[in-house]
Amino acid sequence: MFCFQCEQTAKGQGCTKIGVCGKQPDTAALQDLLIHMVKGLSQVAKAANKAGIKDAEVNRFTCEAIFSTLTNVDFDPERFVTLILQCARLRDRLKDKVVAAGGTVVASAAADLTPAADRQGMVAQGEQVGIPETDDLDADIRSLRELLIYGIKGLAAYADHARILGQEDDSVYQFIYEGMAATLNDSLGVNDLVGLALKCGEVNLRAMALLDAGNTGTYGHPVPTQVPLGSKKGKALLVSGHDLKDLAMILQQTQGKGIHVYTHGEMLPTHGYPELKKYDHFFGHYGTAWQNQAKEFEDFPGAIVMTTNCIQKPKESYQDNIFTTGLVGWPGVNHIADKDFTPAIEKALAMPGYPADVPGKTVMVGFGHNAVMGVAGQVIEAVKNKAIRHFFLVGGCDGAKPGRNYYSELVEKIPGDCVVLTLACGKFRFFDKDLGDIGGIPRLLDVGQCNDAYSAVKIATALADAFECGVNDLPLSMILSWYEQKACVILLSLLHLGIKNIRLGPSLPAFISPNVLNVLVDNFNIMPISSPDEDLKAILG
Repeated sequence: MFCFQCEQTAKGQGCTKIGVCGKQPDTAALQDLLIHMVKGLSQVAKAANKAGIKDAEVNRFTCEAIFSTLTNVDFDPERFVTLILQCARLRDRLKDKVVAAGGTVVASAAADLTPAADRQGMVAQGEQVGIPETDDLDADIRSLRELLIYGIKGLAAYADHARILGQEDDSVYQFIYEGMAATLNDSLGVNDLVGLALKCGEVNLRAMALLDAGNTGTYGHPVPTQVPLGSKKGKALLVSGHDLKDLAMILQQTQGKGIHVYTHGEMLPTHGYPELKKYDHFFGHYGTAWQNQAKEFEDFPGAIVMTTNCIQKPKESYQDNIFTTGLVGWPGVNHIADKDFTPAIEKALAMPGYPADVPGKTVMVGFGHNAVMGVAGQVIEAVKNKAIRHFFLVGGCDGAKPGRNYYSELVEKIPGDCVVLTLACGKFRFFDKDLGDIGGIPRLLDVGQCNDAYSAVKIATALADAFECGVNDLPLSMILSWYEQKACVILLSLLHLGIKNIRLGPSLPAFISPNVLNVLVDNFNIMPISSPDEDLKAILG
């Protein structure tokens, strides 16, 4: 196997024996085969678009298939066998539609590949289309193709989240087909692929706007809310991942059953949504970021439901207590496919729960773009009278790799006349710190999940409009941490917007070649994090 799509890849170069995430070589090969076949499906879908053919099932499948290959989503090889066969079926059906409409599908190895008859044969096919088999490629072309693919993986995830809430745009699907097909096009050079990567960032802004509309249109705009970190006496059910609709269904199905529902990881910001926080048994938050789940889940006295990416290999001690749903999968873990969460609810009722109330800290969430812009006048006045000197956006993915303590140390050292905006699970390095306020404005503002990055963009652009300047001219610095492919596409969106001087860590992507890195540095001044003291000195003088 060879995989270097995440920040924690082995030795900073690539996983070749087993994934640092726990991915086995056969699963890696099946994922490679699925991505290769989706590229072929994309070639057919482009031909279908020219012939005026739209296929909603193909759109949905493409995003789900790509999303399944993100880091820490699906580790179950049998489910990839099913996806590969489904890809071939949909591709061939779409081919027939194109031909019937008088269109033409150009023959290609990816678009014509027939999956092997069994899993072992598919694994062998996957081993032939993985990254090591393209060693004869120019290093910069390969780097940009992988950057584009990983950007599309993040884009597909956001598009799938939005579709689940009824928000779709055909232009998003058409770009996914364009981009995936482009990675098979040997006539495209460096400039072509750089352009496509930036276009991926542009299209992702549309996908995130759709997701924002889906979340806020369904569950209301988040409002500032105190979330308890303690526990409540009684039965308990923990919800992790990102999916608001899954959480809403769990809250509905547990109502009146004597179960308190807790969030974990990226689900923390859901406590700010009016249509979710209205449930009396939606109690509080448990634990921190995804990489700590093995210890945290072992100690949780109830059932656990994983709704989207971020699952790790479960320990035997809690494997019977954890359930997956949607695209998440782990071999041997109970999967809820029909959104009837009765198995998880029954498990929660059978487990001991908490024997008594345990008080704890509280943390504040709910500072999405609607809440922040509601006090924009106060914020602007504080900047003008120099009560607020600078804004820091410190957010992104958390992870287990050494070097991430930088972010907590940085926040602790940011001066008291500065405001910290944060989002995604990177905030768990400092989310429970009391940073005080500036004239009633909290110094630590939780914008939401990584899925809420659109809120941060809206806040930054609104402030730029208010001060009649560009985002790069604001007293704003972005210090980002990355781990997986959603972070990659968010970075591409920021680059599409022309935002410069981003500090990125804890390490730079292994799939970025030196020449491609130079392009990013020359055009956007992307820089690696150094030390908190050095970076603060460079930013604040």
